[in-house]
Amino acid sequence: MTLKKLFNSNYLKLIAIIAMTIDHGTDLLYPGFPAEPIPLILHFIGRLTAPIMWFFVCEGYHYTKDVKKYMLRLGIFAIISHFAYCFGFGISLNPFKGSVFNRTSVMYPLFIAVATLYLEEHMTTWKAWQKRAIQIPLVLSAFPADWSCIAVLAIHGMYNERGNLEKQMLKMAQWVLVYGVVSYFFVSKVYALELVGVLMIYPLLKLYNGERGKAKWMKWFFYLYYPAHLIIIGIIRIVVYGNVNICL
Repeated sequence: MTLKKLFNSNYLKLIAIIAMTIDHGTDLLYPGFPAEPIPLILHFIGRLTAPIMWFFVCEGYHYTKDVKKYMLRLGIFAIISHFAYCFGFGISLNPFKGSVFNRTSVMYPLFIAVATLYLEEHMTTWKAWQKRAIQIPLVLSAFPADWSCIAVLAIHGMYNERGNLEKQMLKMAQWVLVYGVVSYFFVSKVYALELVGVLMIYPLLKLYNGERGKAKWMKWFFYLYYPAHLIIIGIIRIVVYGNVNICL
């Protein structure tokens, strides 16, 4: 029996927005990833967000008519989202103060993923070593971000397997496993174990019909919602807790 494709990209992006709001709202209500049933369940739902973002970065990069504009757009929103992310979770803008983890938002790795894909595919006159000499530092620059370098590497792996969802999911799972192991030993055991929630994305993407949907404004709403909801979280954080860090 053929599975009916029910979801266009707008529906999946809306799921990502809802899951992200639940995830970050849980950070606000239950700071520090406590091993309690309610925050565990809510964060588990939140794990849907990143793989949806990664999948649609692959799709966006593939289908865009102007890669440079797409890359610029991601870069601009990465800058905007950096300040919103730091404000939302009470992270110092001083890069030498606090943890080396989660210093900026996931938008930065998304931008780096597109930049490094562009180098790989469009700099056709460059030798492989010249590309790597630029790509490796760029990938490493994403280390302090939310989802770290893993977001960049997962996007590369998924992009290389476009058209084969099962292989895309396998590539994603391999990189998330690496991230989980590092998180388990250096960040939070609870956070690491919750990463298995990314696997929930597979049945949803199986229902993807490859269409954008009629609501063209959804693309911009997705970009704008990310920093906007973090600013709201930051305001609530200050009112409830004071100007303290609630991030891992």
